[in-house]
Amino acid sequence: MTLHVFMIVILPSLCSAAISCYGDHGQPVDWFIVYKLPRLDHTSEGGMKYMYQDHTSEGWVRGAALMNSTESAVGRTLSQLYQSSQSKNVAYVLYNDQPPANMSNAIRGHTKGVVLLDKQQGFWLIHSTPRFPPSSSQKYDWPSSALRNGQSFICVTYPYSQFKEIGTQLMYNTITPYDSSIPDTFSGDLPDLNSAAMKKQVTKPPWNRQVTLTSAGGKPFTSFAKHARFGDDLYSGWVSEVLKSDLCVQFWLNSRGILPSNCSLTYHTYDIQTISFGSAINFSSHVDHSKWCVTWSDSAGWACIGDMNRNNEEMQRGGGTLCSSDPIIWKSFKTLVSKYNTCE
Repeated sequence: MTLHVFMIVILPSLCSAAISCYGDHGQPVDWFIVYKLPRLDHTSEGGMKYMYQDHTSEGWVRGAALMNSTESAVGRTLSQLYQSSQSKNVAYVLYNDQPPANMSNAIRGHTKGVVLLDKQQGFWLIHSTPRFPPSSSQKYDWPSSALRNGQSFICVTYPYSQFKEIGTQLMYNTITPYDSSIPDTFSGDLPDLNSAAMKKQVTKPPWNRQVTLTSAGGKPFTSFAKHARFGDDLYSGWVSEVLKSDLCVQFWLNSRGILPSNCSLTYHTYDIQTISFGSAINFSSHVDHSKWCVTWSDSAGWACIGDMNRNNEEMQRGGGTLCSSDPIIWKSFKTLVSKYNTCE
């Protein structure tokens, strides 16, 4: 009797994979941070270079590609959106107070980001870039308007259960969604994410919300989200008090009504003036549109990446920041501060 053995071969390219942040070398990662550098030269690559870190890099390393490439961490991550946006098995929200094809929205929150998930997990990408990314019906690209200035990104992979909390944070942020899809199979579990995608917002106090979000890999991040009616600066009026530390804050110094460094409260808030990635890369905050802060202490503290400036207008707008107490992340941001404004 002849025994026939049948082998089933599963090709990796055909296997479905859970949605995730993707690192610079094509691997799924629990989180990454990208710092898009300003245009420091006039070469063809000027304005598209970036610094990168994740849990394996031990701090900043040079980006493996360019920001307009699908080989970059941001490009690899967002490629999942363009490949799966027609699927009923995924949900997504793209939001930006300066959307790619529309006029700016100065009434709603000063917020920018992307949420993409399936029923297992997904990512929340928070960034500072106007006119970015393209809608899901298009393809990944980098806007020419965002070449000149620095920009910041933080991507975290979260299990499905965390998107209920993320949806609530986006309600506080009062996001401006410009492309979204929340199929019925998601909206029942994630009512606030569905509401945020329809431009709804919180309607009663408290007007700010802090929550711990735990990544798919078990790493805690603290999310701060404020509504316009909070009526105060995100950093000096809230984050510094919660983190119990002085803060150095990087934000767009060219907007109207900039808030000066504040030493009137228990914890001081300082405006950063100059950024340095070592002797070879130095630039002014006036060409840096990124939004981040770091606790100004001798011992390991916190670093936060978000989407808010320090100015009079944004005291009356929604927005937020995402913070980590990882000592390597903290040190990587603290060493960037070359000069900051002391209080007058």
